[in-house]
Amino acid sequence: MAPLTSLRDFLVLFLVLIPLGEVFASIPRKTVQYDNAKIFRENGSSNYSTMTLREDLGVLFIGARDAVYALDLEDISSKKAGVYWQVSEEQNTSCKSKGKDSMECQNYIKTLQTLHDGRMLVCGTNAYNPTCDYMTYANGTLTLEGKKEEGRGKVPFDPFQRSTSVMVGTELYSATSVNFLGTEQVLQRHSSPAIRTEHRQSWLNKPSFVQLDVVPESVNNLDGDDDKVYMFFSEEAMEFDLPDQIRVSRVARVCKGDLGGQRTLQQKWTSYLKARLDCPVPLEPSLPAIIQDIFLLKDQDWRKSVFYAVFSPQTTTSDLSTVCAFSVADIGKVFSEGRYMTPVTMESETRWVTHTGEEPVPRPGTCMTNAVRDLGIEHSLDLPDKTLQFVRDQPLLEGAVPPLTGGPLLLQRGAKLSVIVVDRVMAEDGEIHHVMFIGTEEGTVQKAVQYAAGDTVIIQETQVFQTLEPIKVLRLSSGTGQLYAGSGSGVVQIPVRDCGRYGSCLDCILARDPYCAWDTTLAACSSVLNLPTGSRNMYQSLKHADASMCPRPVPMKPLTLPFNVGSSIHLPCQPASNLAQVSWHFAKQPLQLRDRYQMLSQDLLIVSALASDAGRYTCQSLEEVKGRLYTRTEAAYILQPTKTLLVLQLSVALLSVLLGVVVLWSVRGHVRLRARIHPAEPGQNNNNNWRTDPGCVPGSEVNNNHTIITIEDMEDNQTARVSVALLSMILGSLMLWNISRDQLSHRVFRMEEGLQDHMSPVNSSSDTVIHMGDI
Repeated sequence: MAPLTSLRDFLVLFLVLIPLGEVFASIPRKTVQYDNAKIFRENGSSNYSTMTLREDLGVLFIGARDAVYALDLEDISSKKAGVYWQVSEEQNTSCKSKGKDSMECQNYIKTLQTLHDGRMLVCGTNAYNPTCDYMTYANGTLTLEGKKEEGRGKVPFDPFQRSTSVMVGTELYSATSVNFLGTEQVLQRHSSPAIRTEHRQSWLNKPSFVQLDVVPESVNNLDGDDDKVYMFFSEEAMEFDLPDQIRVSRVARVCKGDLGGQRTLQQKWTSYLKARLDCPVPLEPSLPAIIQDIFLLKDQDWRKSVFYAVFSPQTTTSDLSTVCAFSVADIGKVFSEGRYMTPVTMESETRWVTHTGEEPVPRPGTCMTNAVRDLGIEHSLDLPDKTLQFVRDQPLLEGAVPPLTGGPLLLQRGAKLSVIVVDRVMAEDGEIHHVMFIGTEEGTVQKAVQYAAGDTVIIQETQVFQTLEPIKVLRLSSGTGQLYAGSGSGVVQIPVRDCGRYGSCLDCILARDPYCAWDTTLAACSSVLNLPTGSRNMYQSLKHADASMCPRPVPMKPLTLPFNVGSSIHLPCQPASNLAQVSWHFAKQPLQLRDRYQMLSQDLLIVSALASDAGRYTCQSLEEVKGRLYTRTEAAYILQPTKTLLVLQLSVALLSVLLGVVVLWSVRGHVRLRARIHPAEPGQNNNNNWRTDPGCVPGSEVNNNHTIITIEDMEDNQTARVSVALLSMILGSLMLWNISRDQLSHRVFRMEEGLQDHMSPVNSSSDTVIHMGDI
């Protein structure tokens, strides 16, 4: 294989490795605020980042700053016990004299491991002086035995440097730094004698440790193989010839029975090999995502065990996080059959290329198997120097471990993913589904399901911490069905079977939650735990999301809201699913969103409301699940003008009509009076005669004692009076008509409330539309 000479070559190679057909889910179906979470925090304490579950004791042990707590697994807000381990004033002063601040010069508990006798090994940074002690829990009391011992190599000096550890039998394996500066980092087994990695860049190049775990590969193994300890980490890549250093994700492996070499690699791992671990992001031309956390989903047959890992971008130009799964069998195949990379010097520069020469026998990095024992090699001390020198100089394997599904299970844009745990759930139909709980750097937990059929969907996102703080650790208790999340400020407990959040049959079925099914007897969404498969009164449809069996919903009763003309009206709408599309209707017609009608997220805002805005408004959602379209009413309102306004409108209308009638009556009276005073003569023009009669002067009096009322002024004002009267009558009539129309519309809408929408599938060319009516 030719060396990669540029960043472009690497990116091209990286994109070539991206398979097609990945399953993505970037938006959770439902986002909830967990208001009733059980929380533990204590004043003066912080950094709740170390957790150990003891289901045998019913206790969750929490390692924090200067303290260890024992919490009730059923209710972590109930503290069973606590023990405090603070640094002395002398230690604090010494730490500060070395250039560290007061926050760093505390005792951060980084290791809580259960020993074979039930005691616990507790290790803390202890003001940059790593120290361990033993702890017992009995009769509701935590006690430190005071048998302090050296913690160097078990936990880091720096409390904010990543490290990890695991107990394998009676021996502790740890991956951490072993010096004050944090520059020398090792994978070490604390045995007698201790076995550790070589201090070489080819072994560990500025690593960031993620997780250690053990796989019992000696169980039912016809090859007589050994158990393996796997280490997941990231480091600066050395196999790419690039102008800038990039980080890559790795998996390394050592054998449990490794004793080191006799002359070469004395007290060093003889089985240490490492390979790249990729979770490629499709069509994202950026640097590879970096592993942040991993969880081993164990199976009774260790060959079927699966590592689930979360990856986040290493640059600020990308906001895509991913989840990938890697099978133990695929990782083992890379270590047992993969080709080695070897360093070569080209123009005074060291480059890594594929080793094409002869490989020593037995294979470098191999564990003790029946085939190796047949060569007369019983343990690593018997390995020939040629094999040991080979693995010492070139522990890196070519290529990368492929994801189990060929690509990411999930692709998440936005908040970076930080931690993960996985549960195996048997659904009502007897199928096994994997449920992932994924913590983010914004204090949320996403619930994603990898269905037996192969697709993966984020079904829920829960805001477990009010502040946007990273979730640093997740633990899952299968016995209690509880999830525990730790952050810098506290610990939160949430149930994994929160079926009560699905308030309707439709929501219960469309959520496709393996923990939950619709109980037709109780008419509620209930847990399927311990229920016989195929139970007649429980209904699930995880594969098809078929909610057609749900009972016809009861029509939603609209909420009547009075309003004042000219004011703004806010109508909330919260759909049950984030994946649903929301639309508003007025009088059962789609509402045109323009001018005074605006959308605020899914809510409706009516600006400067008019009397004509009175009526019924409904918020409807449309969601597509597995080829079916479901519509339902999420909210309904009837807007009514306030009664004061109606009375005022009615009064103005009546007064306007009355004014018009009075004016017209007055005009009619004046006309009749004129007709009596100046009767018209046949064939004579009254107006002209009146105007030419010298004795008829406007405003004068005559001698016959009759008052002559002229119509000169009346002619000037008659048109205006008639106009006012007509306009007043028209205005009043219009207002009365508008009021009667609104009241009639209210009666019509109330009549419609009694009607129930039909739920019937309508087949189209490609989709099935199911109208769920007002629910």
